[in-house]
Amino acid sequence: MYAIIVTGGKQYKVEQDDCILVEKLDAEVGAQVNFDVLMTSDGETVAVGKPYVEGVTCKAQVIEHGKGSKVIVFKYKPKKNYRRKQGHRQPYTKVKILSIG
Repeated sequence: MYAIIVTGGKQYKVEQDDCILVEKLDAEVGAQVNFDVLMTSDGETVAVGKPYVEGVTCKAQVIEHGKGSKVIVFKYKPKKNYRRKQGHRQPYTKVKILSIG
């Protein structure tokens, strides 16, 4: 069985016991969070919500918080001595899917 959940403006396909990286959540490590479910499928039947499936939630546990790898943003204009270097590390939350339904 799998589900499509939404969090942080993004959609993720998840199954039970999956670990996924989502946008940073305001929850402590070890806390349980619930996600809205857009669609579920058990291999034979598919349930699609408008916009969410009624009575179905996805329960997950927060494993850790962290930052992604560094992305370099470099701007320059040729022949004008204009150079700007900036780095960015996107924060994330790692969650483990406990149950769907």
